[in-house]
Amino acid sequence: YDIVRLAFQTDTTRVATFMVANAGSNRSYRGIGVPEGHHDLSHHGGDAAKQDKLQKINRFHVEQLAYLLTQLAAVPEGRGTLLDNTLVVFGSAIADGDRHNHEDLPILLCGRGGGTVQGGRHLRFPQETPLCNLYLSMLQRAGVRATSFGDSRGPLDGL
Repeated sequence: YDIVRLAFQTDTTRVATFMVANAGSNRSYRGIGVPEGHHDLSHHGGDAAKQDKLQKINRFHVEQLAYLLTQLAAVPEGRGTLLDNTLVVFGSAIADGDRHNHEDLPILLCGRGGGTVQGGRHLRFPQETPLCNLYLSMLQRAGVRATSFGDSRGPLDGL
């Protein structure tokens, strides 16, 4: 995360992809007290102990995100901060690993995108809304004159 912040801060790049964890990997998280593999735990079958361990992993990932956002918010840029001029997507391609479902995804969009996004809200979009609609919206806010991206059907209304 420090390298991402530094790259943005120095204008080395303004676009980064950082995969925190591979959903198909069976990585363990011994450092936070979870010696079992993440993927095996995701097939929890309703087992409360496995769900508790998944919650610990998820909390760890969100704490790392909070660290990045805090670092971006600490860098003055223009009339605001680096975070004000950034969009960070955090989420998963699977809502529940036990069911392998790909709808109702847990997605966070952080930052203000140079004032193009109003924060502090929880938005719901209709069922079957492609995640690529969000990516298309982000591209357009970055000045890219794209009309489609992946399986998008158009930009998201109301960002």
